Amino acid sequence: MNELFTSQRTLGVTFSDAGACVRVWAPLVENVALHHFGLNQIIPLQNEGSYWKTTTDLLKPDDRYTFVLNGKVERPDPASLAQPEGVHGPSQAVDTTAFVWTDAEWKNVPLEDYLIYELHTGTFTPEGTFAGIETKLDYLVELGINAIEIMPVAQFPGSRNWGYDGVCPYAVQKSYGGAAGLQKLVDACHRKGLAVVLDVVYNHMGPEGNYFTDFGPYFTSKYQTPWGQAINFDDNYSDSVRRYFIENLLMWFRDFHIDALRLDAAHAIHDNSDLHILREFKQYTNLLMTQTGRQHYLIIESDLNEPRFIRPIAADGYGMDAQWNDEFHHALRVTAGGERSGYYADYDGIRHLAKAYRDAYVYDGAYMPRRAKVVGKSTADHPGRQFIVFSQNHDQIGNRMLGERPAELVSFSMQKLMAGAVMSSPYLPMLFMGEEWGELNPFLYFVSHSDMALIEAVREGRKREFAAFHTTDEAPDPQDEQTFQKSKLQWDLLTKEPHQTLFRYYQALLALRKHSPLRHPNRETVAVIMDETQQTLQLLRQRPQQIADEVPIVCLMNFSTQPQLLTLPASREPWQKLLDSADPQWLGPVAAPSLVAGDASVFVQAESILIYKSSHV
Repeated sequence: MNELFTSQRTLGVTFSDAGACVRVWAPLVENVALHHFGLNQIIPLQNEGSYWKTTTDLLKPDDRYTFVLNGKVERPDPASLAQPEGVHGPSQAVDTTAFVWTDAEWKNVPLEDYLIYELHTGTFTPEGTFAGIETKLDYLVELGINAIEIMPVAQFPGSRNWGYDGVCPYAVQKSYGGAAGLQKLVDACHRKGLAVVLDVVYNHMGPEGNYFTDFGPYFTSKYQTPWGQAINFDDNYSDSVRRYFIENLLMWFRDFHIDALRLDAAHAIHDNSDLHILREFKQYTNLLMTQTGRQHYLIIESDLNEPRFIRPIAADGYGMDAQWNDEFHHALRVTAGGERSGYYADYDGIRHLAKAYRDAYVYDGAYMPRRAKVVGKSTADHPGRQFIVFSQNHDQIGNRMLGERPAELVSFSMQKLMAGAVMSSPYLPMLFMGEEWGELNPFLYFVSHSDMALIEAVREGRKREFAAFHTTDEAPDPQDEQTFQKSKLQWDLLTKEPHQTLFRYYQALLALRKHSPLRHPNRETVAVIMDETQQTLQLLRQRPQQIADEVPIVCLMNFSTQPQLLTLPASREPWQKLLDSADPQWLGPVAAPSLVAGDASVFVQAESILIYKSSHV
């Protein structure tokens, strides 16, 4: 490993006492020069193997520049930190060391304690900026979460996009506030006790403004992804491509003080080399942590159900710290009465939900009809903190044609039950922005491309995507600005009912998660009993026996539309109620008893959750 990568960024433009150091990888071109826009001057770069480099005192922070390849082609810097005129315009030099941090005392939240809140910068607040997010930090602390997860911020075409069409992985979206705006937000989060997770995309680049092939073989035809050719992590010239992404990953941790990265669609990161790029990411992250003393986590999204991704390096794994578990969501969604078309067709409801509580993966070596093959492997040796679960996220809402949230699809009582099902799991819970008050606006797919052919291709792609759901409705136009505007949160709902009550209910749930045995994401002591006829599920949560001050908790869930009588587990002492989603204080029909005898039965109201703890201490 190259220790220089962890101490400083070497690609693009960096500043030191010697001036601006400029370095760009362009192995197949004959000459490279820097075009300084302010001086209208061409500065030649010297060849250094497959890299081109110069040091100059002419280029200052905030100056704009491009690279001129072979005296003809003029392109933005592939490692640009700012694109003030968009993805097609000149790059802007940025000195990330100029920001004055105040978080020297900050310590990352232990992974097992993460309570995550996913948000999209452009739609989370009316301003749609990092500064807008900063105005809501006190609200998030009041809610009870301790980590925010920000959808991708790498520069994308135009001013509105989910972020997965980014084409400048080092540049922070200008319309959000740029590099300094993100640094300021992270610093403010740390002052409030909030960790920051950043979503990054290392499996593909967006199509518009993608000039990488002009510089070198960043892509390979060996593999195809849903977005085209795969990024070149193991073909000819791959060493420098790997360096590009390793430096990018380290930059977020070191220069922006990001606490964790969520790697999008890791299953589409193709690498058959002896050292998988994910494993190398982990090795460099470990090296950085030993140098800085700061804790960082790597979280992946993957649909392969392959534990090797989250297995420690010492056990021949890739060493990722955790992963999103979509299968828990799918099983919960079907159990809550959702449709069974498209990818939901592989999930049968409460039986699969019970399996997800026990085993994390639903398909862990079982035949999956939609893929027509056996999928997955056992997660037996993996702790609960390695799985992140949710009742909604940007994909599961936004990939619906009309972007409906659960508040539009299920009853108020079912929303409370689904939230309780997530919060009581032996995994790490995640909320999606606005779910805590039952946001009614959709979260739609939106873009702001400038290429008309691409715009039409995106529209047609959305239509094909929903063919499996057999709908006759028209998909909203992703390019239409109104599609974006309709996706913004309605903060005024917090002053209205039932939204205000739902917010207080989420507060109670998060507080319970923090201050009871629910806070420990341990799977080894979980017991699950489900009844398909009743549509009920009992979840017994407790810490290992050697921890004497921890008491068992039982979560009784009724997904049916009728009250169901359930018998509590045998106990020498009465069971004491901790939470009751059917209580009138949460706008429910009737409250369950506060104390229940050790082996008595209790009615669980329709579409509700009851949580009791043993009262022997």
